[in-house]
Amino acid sequence: MNVIRFSDLCASGQVAGKRVFIRADLNVPQDDAGHITEDTRIRASIPCIQMALDAGAAVVMVTSHLGRPTEGAFTPADSLAPVAARMGELMGGRAIPVIANWVDGVDVPKGQQLVMLENCRVNKGEKKNDEALARKMAALCDIFVHDAFGTAHRAEASTYGIAEYAPIACAGPLLAAEMDAISKALLAPKRPLVAIVAGSKVSTKLTILKSLADNVDQLIVGGGIANTFMLAAGLKIGKSLAEPDLLDQARAVIEAMKARGAAVPIPTDVVTAKTFSANAVATVKRATDVADDDLILDIGPQTALALAAQLKRAGTIVWNGPVGVFEFAAFENGTKVIAQAIADSSAFSIAGGGDTLAAIAKYGIEDKMGYISTGGGAFLEVLEGKTLPAFEVLTRRASA
Repeated sequence: MNVIRFSDLCASGQVAGKRVFIRADLNVPQDDAGHITEDTRIRASIPCIQMALDAGAAVVMVTSHLGRPTEGAFTPADSLAPVAARMGELMGGRAIPVIANWVDGVDVPKGQQLVMLENCRVNKGEKKNDEALARKMAALCDIFVHDAFGTAHRAEASTYGIAEYAPIACAGPLLAAEMDAISKALLAPKRPLVAIVAGSKVSTKLTILKSLADNVDQLIVGGGIANTFMLAAGLKIGKSLAEPDLLDQARAVIEAMKARGAAVPIPTDVVTAKTFSANAVATVKRATDVADDDLILDIGPQTALALAAQLKRAGTIVWNGPVGVFEFAAFENGTKVIAQAIADSSAFSIAGGGDTLAAIAKYGIEDKMGYISTGGGAFLEVLEGKTLPAFEVLTRRASA
């Protein structure tokens, strides 16, 4: 994707003496007392900030949303102060002032090069991308840096509007890395391209399945989605989670793949239980032998090995969703085998989605993945074939 990269601006000396506005993703989880319980996003944001400081920026302004505040009604619980404190600790004990009511001008304390601008979602007009608000934000800086892929699918004032009006709008290192990985996996993939799409419902990922069916060489489905596809293939699924009203849609995806000489593998064996419980007795059955009172909670070992063999031959792998109830030991084998096959494959792999990241962490294969996307909704919209607002505006500004 043709965008201006902040790293290039820094390397060429164009950041020295400039006002830099960084839209980061610092939306970290907190406990009831407001203490940060997981700081991965803060850690991930620091390279971009340090890049700006090292390049000699006159002032570096960082903002983010946090939680779901009401616009125009700031409360202490909405404050980025705990985030600024933690960021300062991670940056060697640096004091990072937090500035409120910053839209009409930022008064930087004397001697400070780095400041944090209070929760941007509190500003009236933020979510609706109000033009007047966006122009005010743009007037604060010489360079706008979008480094929050998790918000790239939203056209808001601090993610999209400011990019339209800032003198320079560019992609930070996190956003650029996501763009590169997505381009490599979906726009110019090494074949065969295999996609794994799993989850509880076909309806939530139907547009993804349809989009991928036009592009991938193999479409592996798992979880409740696989149950619906099994039903569409004429198999019984007992009392398993499925969406019978979407059988025609599932068949359409199967036919679309078949028309291209590709396939949606249907499980040949499954792991069943009588109840949905971590203590439930797991039984491996042929897919043709599922009883009326069975719950399918995982793919069977034969199916897992067959899919693993396909993954090991892949050129590119896109993974979104575990193929079974991997949180329960008795029903984790399918996801574990799939995860290990991806780790062992020489393919470029990109994975995204909360449950997928949890599975990657559980099986310790982080360093074996080509790229792990933390974008959530943005990652899913990319799989749907949508052009993300952040990508669109940054591409347009780069060619202006």
